[in-house]
Amino acid sequence: MADLFAALTFARGPAMRNRFMLAPLTNSQSHTDGRLSDDELRWLTLRARGGFGLTMTCAAHVQAQGQGFPGQLGIFADAHIEGLTRLAAALKAEGSLAAVQLHHAGMRSPADLIGTQPVCPSDHAETGARALTAAEVEQLIEDFVTAATRAERAGFDGVEIHGAHSYVLCQFLSAEVNHRTDRYGGTLENRSRILFDIIGGIRARCRPDFNVGVRLSPERFGMQLQEVRTVAERLMSEGQVDYLDLSLWDVFKEPQDEAFRGRSLLSYFTSLERGKVRLGAAGKVMTGRDAAACLAAGTDFVTIGRAAILHHDFPERVRANADFESARLPVTAEHLRREGLGPAFVDYMRTWKGFVEG
Repeated sequence: MADLFAALTFARGPAMRNRFMLAPLTNSQSHTDGRLSDDELRWLTLRARGGFGLTMTCAAHVQAQGQGFPGQLGIFADAHIEGLTRLAAALKAEGSLAAVQLHHAGMRSPADLIGTQPVCPSDHAETGARALTAAEVEQLIEDFVTAATRAERAGFDGVEIHGAHSYVLCQFLSAEVNHRTDRYGGTLENRSRILFDIIGGIRARCRPDFNVGVRLSPERFGMQLQEVRTVAERLMSEGQVDYLDLSLWDVFKEPQDEAFRGRSLLSYFTSLERGKVRLGAAGKVMTGRDAAACLAAGTDFVTIGRAAILHHDFPERVRANADFESARLPVTAEHLRREGLGPAFVDYMRTWKGFVEG
């Protein structure tokens, strides 16, 4: 258990005080124009105060047309910088690293929310999304990079690039979704080009010690484990990012793909040579023992989602009690309010089956 509370250094930027990273959690608490609200500020600051070594925002959209859910935090305009600056200062004052997750929903942007047709690497009949033009792909890259510079100006230690969960960068990675015939489609090298172009742009335009991570999901959403592993291997060998954040749904599960069964999904990534790049994972880490087991399995940190919603001070509870277990579901709305969730966030959690009583 002591390893969970050892500091974690990165190739760039300050160290995490421990091995607990707050997952980028949808909370629907921002203002309709993407500006930070007091409820969202409180929710995140409480997690920093509760002991998380790195506190990450929810997915923050880099284009207005990339919004994925109501009440989403924005980073697509300079008007967002004032609120983001308050947030970064509040998180760092509590001793936590502060990071923004950069996001674009792509075909998962609801048309009635964004007021226009959603976009995708290719035309997508099921969602009604249209293919991005070549010029729009270049603009998308620019907007991810510009969003990172806004995070830097606001005082954040770094950003995480959201390449998971069938959002736009994941859509580019997926051969099932991406049918482009230009330099951003076809081979895995081409389908992953947008991700590496964004990383290169951020490195060129942000300060040398700006921390950059990438979130990947190796299954579902048209992802093939071997392809995601290849992308992860390249990210770590090139060393232009500081960490990989794997969204596994369950850190202890075996792969869905029958050809890879017989060992844990996580092991396909912990076995890669990672150089100075740190590796973390998220998925059903609900107890102190789960977190310790994740590190024992080869990760450098653990990303906490549901347990952090249930307990703003999950790391400190684990420090005090190695056998700490998160509250059993469902919990009351009052429990969530005590843990710093505002009314919009509590309502959102009611959409998670079996999470909230009543």
